[in-house]
Amino acid sequence: MRTYLGFALALLLALTSQTMAVARGAPAPVGQAVLCTGTGPVTVLVDADGQPTGQVHICPDCALGLFNALTPTQPDLTHDTGKSEAEAIDLTLEFRPTLSCAFAARAPPFAI
Repeated sequence: MRTYLGFALALLLALTSQTMAVARGAPAPVGQAVLCTGTGPVTVLVDADGQPTGQVHICPDCALGLFNALTPTQPDLTHDTGKSEAEAIDLTLEFRPTLSCAFAARAPPFAI
């Protein structure tokens, strides 16, 4: 399952990175043309030469700012959060003698 999830995430990253590159490189519309049709007015975005640019993409660099603007509350950083005192650390050294092993490297692991 982890392998398939890894491949799916890699494929998703490859596909969305192309969309972000197109969004960054798309010409920005400098004006709009309103066309009056039989079904109602249609607005077409145009570039500096008067050519249609298509739909406007949301800037991927600014999209996270939009999410931040939609958060219900902002943290209040004006009040004091309080001070905490450091705890004392006991630095006494204890000496515990270790038992030396009587076996050599090639000796049997356990003898009765």
